[in-house]
Amino acid sequence: MSEYVVWFESLGMNDVEHVGGKNASLGEMISNLADAGVQVPGGFATTAQAYWDFLDESGLRPKIEAELAGLDVEDVRALARAGARIRQMIIDTPFPGRLHEEITGAWDQLLTRTGKTDLAVAVRSSATAEDLPDASFAGQQETFLNVRGLDNVLRTIRDVFASLFNDRAISYRVHHGFEHDQVALSAGIQEMVRSDTGASGVMFTMDTESGFRDVVFVTASYGLGETVVQGSVNPDEFYVHKSTLAAGRPAVLRRMLGEKAIKMVYDTDPQSDETVAVVETPEEDRMRFCLTDAEVESLGRQAMTIEAHYGRPMDIEWGKDGETGRLFILQARPETVKSRDGGQSLQRYQLHERGQVLIEGRAIGQRIGAGRARVVDSIDDMHTVEAGDVLITDMTDPDWEPIMKRASAIVTNRGGRTCHAAIIARELGIPAVVGTGTGTERVRDGMEVTVSCAEGDTGYIYRGIQDYEVREIALGSMPELPFKIMMNVGNPDRAFDFAQLPNAGIGLARLEFIINRMIGIHPRALLEYDRQSDDLKAVIDNQISGYDDPVSFYVDKLTEGISTLAASFADKPVIVRMSDFKSNEYANLIGGAAYEPEEENPMIGFRGASRYISEDFRPCFELECQALRRVRDDMGLTNVWIMIPFVRTPDEGRQVVELLARNGLEKGKDGLKVIMMCELPSNAVLADEFLEIFDGYSIGSNDLTQLTLGLDRDSGLVAHLFEERDPAVKALLHMAIQAARRAGKYVGICGQGPSDHPDLARWLMEEGIDSVSLNPDSVVETWLYLGEEDQ
Repeated sequence: MSEYVVWFESLGMNDVEHVGGKNASLGEMISNLADAGVQVPGGFATTAQAYWDFLDESGLRPKIEAELAGLDVEDVRALARAGARIRQMIIDTPFPGRLHEEITGAWDQLLTRTGKTDLAVAVRSSATAEDLPDASFAGQQETFLNVRGLDNVLRTIRDVFASLFNDRAISYRVHHGFEHDQVALSAGIQEMVRSDTGASGVMFTMDTESGFRDVVFVTASYGLGETVVQGSVNPDEFYVHKSTLAAGRPAVLRRMLGEKAIKMVYDTDPQSDETVAVVETPEEDRMRFCLTDAEVESLGRQAMTIEAHYGRPMDIEWGKDGETGRLFILQARPETVKSRDGGQSLQRYQLHERGQVLIEGRAIGQRIGAGRARVVDSIDDMHTVEAGDVLITDMTDPDWEPIMKRASAIVTNRGGRTCHAAIIARELGIPAVVGTGTGTERVRDGMEVTVSCAEGDTGYIYRGIQDYEVREIALGSMPELPFKIMMNVGNPDRAFDFAQLPNAGIGLARLEFIINRMIGIHPRALLEYDRQSDDLKAVIDNQISGYDDPVSFYVDKLTEGISTLAASFADKPVIVRMSDFKSNEYANLIGGAAYEPEEENPMIGFRGASRYISEDFRPCFELECQALRRVRDDMGLTNVWIMIPFVRTPDEGRQVVELLARNGLEKGKDGLKVIMMCELPSNAVLADEFLEIFDGYSIGSNDLTQLTLGLDRDSGLVAHLFEERDPAVKALLHMAIQAARRAGKYVGICGQGPSDHPDLARWLMEEGIDSVSLNPDSVVETWLYLGEEDQ
């Protein structure tokens, strides 16, 4: 190792004090992971000793110390003045002779190694107190892209050294207890990947919101990766299931098409002094994913290899070379927020009221914050943000960090879930809604607002201060119960989060929730796309962007929703109920009105099993079967069971089971269980007959109650009579449970009753039911209540 310059391949994680965390990590991967398929571009780094000798030999060190002595970093204007003076001193000071010579020699050798005379490199900063387990320092110093020629490399290395004294870096060190004179900077000179003509992004080897560990979360956009890191673009997002990928099966759980409105490319204007330029992304590229599933899975494999080597969740930057198609790892650092969560308790934020929605975007942080909106158009105005304000701005970068910690919440127009604002909000423990598009226009300065990230992937900004509560849920050892507690989970957005709760799986996953939330279009309108009006086709075309065709979109989205639920609870049953929309609900989907009958009482009309076996709806039902077959057979998620709702007669039940088998979902194949909802009085009265056809019962107490008591639960006139604990209802529950026990088949309950009435859950326990499926927000309390009662 030279005193001032060292090649990446001779570095490892023991060299952090010599070349900083980032460069040590690059060396570690090149040295140890190349044979395992992790591809990292080569290059060299300057050492910490080079940085210290540069400051000492030029006389800069005492000048810097004088500027920082007594500086109040809370005074943002004084901080800005001091930082600017220090940076300019460093930029204006030439390197000592020996350092200049060693960099020149390494540059000439790099040209020889690559065989390129016009080599483009990235010059990256790497601080010696960076990428530590308890302080990320992410984005604190600068990276410069598409740097060409020795003179520009030398000048850019000084720019990198100077960036150690950016305002945000000075402030970050003070707030994290690092002495300024104990942190040195190394510059990494790394061959550029031509992602300017390809794509790039960031990936985490865990879900950044819930901390769920069995996925790789990948973000991607066209061009150089700075747009994703900075948050100036809303990228595509993908989730890869690690266990499924390791088994060699299709493993992309979810795909979310990003806007990708702009991209960063090499600046080819001979009149420009800039090395990169931001241009608009062509419309046809915006409307498709910038990576194929195979490329996403390849990135996932590299990420899993890196995580296994480091033994902890990782935050990784990657780039796809547009000329060769190869995928490269550009940086890797430990994830420093969710991976430190001990997991012994959960905080749950819950809104009690919802006002007018002003704007929505991607939710970060699963929290709620409220306060006065402070719309800040420029960093020059950041001094206007006071403690407890909601910061509303176009996007943030590390220069904003001194004020971000004052905010109760952050809202940005641009950015995805791995952008700067998202990363810092997680680190600060405050909610953020990113990628709103027009947040700075829709929210007025000084207005009181509530920012909710506690409702799934979508974050909402409500007008006014809304009532909400924060609950701390202890996750110690739960008491043993004589039955299983499962959960009702319909929203794939929340699946990773809910999987952290004590549970025995999903007792009810409503397919109609996935259809409504992730698809929004009537399946027949997609099957008969060519017959739709031009206006409706335009709406459908917009919805299905990124997918091959209308029918593939429907099946793919169902597959994504089901597989996300199944992967989240991979070692436990996930009971998926086939679609149970009523005709009025189907009519509300895009294109649905043309295909649905008008019924006086849809609640007891064309729904459930009757719908599946009808000539009109059967092709739609078969699309649901395609999705389930793909999840179970192709992806190998055989923990998925199938549940059939609203089966009026045993003959209907037999027809549906036969229809499932004709569509590749044969009862018993690969352990497939097909159960039915017990929700009509006939299901309890003829329980023995129904249980000859199905593998068990899941009791739907909502419909069973209304049909037993003869009341419409949607009618406010008789709603007060709705009572799941009515003796007549309990008599039918008793009949159904005891019939299943005699037959040795599964029986659970997934209606609302046990969530609302723990005493009903106790009665069901005493009846010998196998499981009670509860709403997630009542799981822990009901479990503890039953445990105390049982003792």
